[in-house]
Amino acid sequence: MERFKNKKILIVGIGRTGFTLINFFNRCECEIKVTDIKPIFDLNKAVKKIKKIQPTPAMTFGEHRNDDFLEADVIVYSSAVDPNLPQLELARQNGKNVYSEFALANILCKKPVIAVCGSYGRSSVAHMIGFTLKLDGKNVFIGGTSDSPFIEYCMLPNKDEIDYVVVEVSAVQMRRLEHFHPKVVVFVNISEKYPTEHFSSVGDFIETKLSIIKSLSPEDTLIVNFDTLANNAFFRNANCQTYWYSRKSFVGMGVMNEIQGTHFHEKRIHSNINYHSEFKVSKMRIVGQENRENLLAAVTACKALEVSDKAIQACIEKFPGIPHRLEFLMEKNGVCFYNDSKSEDMNHLVKSVKAFKTPLILIAGGKDLEEINFEIYAEDLIKHVRVLVLVGESKERMNRAMGEHPQTYIVGSFEESILFAYQKSRTGDTILLSPGNQSTDFFRDFEERGNYYKKLVYQL
Repeated sequence: MERFKNKKILIVGIGRTGFTLINFFNRCECEIKVTDIKPIFDLNKAVKKIKKIQPTPAMTFGEHRNDDFLEADVIVYSSAVDPNLPQLELARQNGKNVYSEFALANILCKKPVIAVCGSYGRSSVAHMIGFTLKLDGKNVFIGGTSDSPFIEYCMLPNKDEIDYVVVEVSAVQMRRLEHFHPKVVVFVNISEKYPTEHFSSVGDFIETKLSIIKSLSPEDTLIVNFDTLANNAFFRNANCQTYWYSRKSFVGMGVMNEIQGTHFHEKRIHSNINYHSEFKVSKMRIVGQENRENLLAAVTACKALEVSDKAIQACIEKFPGIPHRLEFLMEKNGVCFYNDSKSEDMNHLVKSVKAFKTPLILIAGGKDLEEINFEIYAEDLIKHVRVLVLVGESKERMNRAMGEHPQTYIVGSFEESILFAYQKSRTGDTILLSPGNQSTDFFRDFEERGNYYKKLVYQL
């Protein structure tokens, strides 16, 4: 951090990552300026927050001024900003130090990095790996998202004691990223859906996503999803140790003697990395096919890192899930509680309820958006939900759509929904908050709703 002391810093893009960067450079006693292309009236909350910071950074909004970029010693931009922005190119041409937030943290990080890549499931896999490493006695940082940017590692008071840094890496973060050399790379999947504002084509997107593999050497490790990526020659020919994982049985597929990795066979997880291990899954807390697939990825990575079987088994039994995404909270009198507050559309809600095999009590509802047709989801909810508790602005329309459901109840408040659901529960039931609607009828966002749900559940 000494290298930045008293430097002139320009931060491009004001979001959560931007504020983390302000915090970081304030610790370095830097002269900070922030710039964002959005007009100031779109950034009222951010501006108020910036003005409370001491010393208050200088601000430019509504445009990117060349002078701001040329006057700075160091320019750092968030991942949402185009790395080919003309002003960034101008700064590079004039010898300025230009970094993305992720690239800056990578330069400052001297610890082994585990990079989790893919189009979805990254957060779950990263947290499962980190959870298991901690159970094995390791000090771990988990980040790489806007909620927990990679640069936060550099601000840890105990960063020298960290054993592993686990980061999620998106294709957006990979743009113009140089000298990134993780010890372990986990690839969970590749979707052809891509952010069109950041990539010119699906080919551009996939090429950027796969570029991380080019940095790997024979001493490094690549973990790959066999079920979705086995036919990709890029992974088959990677210049490193490659391990595969599959929800299917390697024995059943006839590839047992061809590849090393982790698979599901005869109701157990089997892994033949370093030595053969078997793990029981009967007490697994996480639910849903995707989560089970994510677990196999994490087990494979941990086996490759020589984590103890005891820690891996403990993760299988104790990992609660990602906050607000089918997150296990507790069991009380034989009733399990799950928090899926991030489920803010009906498709996600249906996917969540199908993940459970136990009798389900569902708490749903939220902001009423007229374009949502609840009728088309009624059949799935009637089939999979024993008791349906509706709350929020959308409860009346949802109730009419679920006309044939035998146990649908409307309650007046969010607090009442939890108490009522618990009163209706029996031993062996699961109570799930999966709203299927936005939270802004009563709450600021899904996180506030989910945290309040947790508080009410723990008070039961």
